[in-house]
Parts: sequence; structure tokens; C-alpha cells
Amino acid sequence: MYRTMTGIIGHLAHSHLQMARILSAERQVVTRAAEMVSGLPDTSWSDDLSRMLDSAADVTKSVISYLNGLADLEEAMADSLSQVLAALREADEE
Repeated sequence: MYRTMTGIIGHLAHSHLQMARILSAERQVVTRAAEMVSGLPDTSWSDDLSRMLDSAADVTKSVISYLNGLADLEEAMADSLSQVLAALREADEE
């Protein structure tokens, strides 16, 4: 039973690592986009204010998506580990 659980934990760890790598790549993209927006000059936007607002909204959506991804990863890790711990407790009781 413990060997099976150890294998499951290993697979979960690998899965969570891959999810973390994806989120890390997404973080880098969002960071670069935010840096590009903050590097834009404050002047000359009066002619194209709607495009600037759309760009800022897109960056904000990207940040929100990244944070939601982090929350999903945390929730998945917690769910997986709680299920493994529950199975281990049941095995100890038997």
C-alpha cells in the first residue's frame, strides 16, 4: 500500500511541477507585458485613448488569469494531498 501511495505522490509531484512551470512561463509573459505598458510615455495618448485602455485591460486580464492559475494550482495540490493522506490514514487503521 505504501509503495502504491509513494508512486502516486511521485506522479502528483511531477504533475504539479509541470503546472508550476506553465505558470512560471505565463508569469514571465505577464511581467513583460506589464513592463512594456509601464514603459510607454504618458503623453500623446489623447489621440488614441481607447486603444490604450484596451491594452491596459488586456494586461489586467493576463494578470488576473495568472493569479487564477496560481489559485487553481494551490487548490489542486491541496486536494491531491488530502486524498493521499486520507488513503494513508485508512491503510494505517486496517
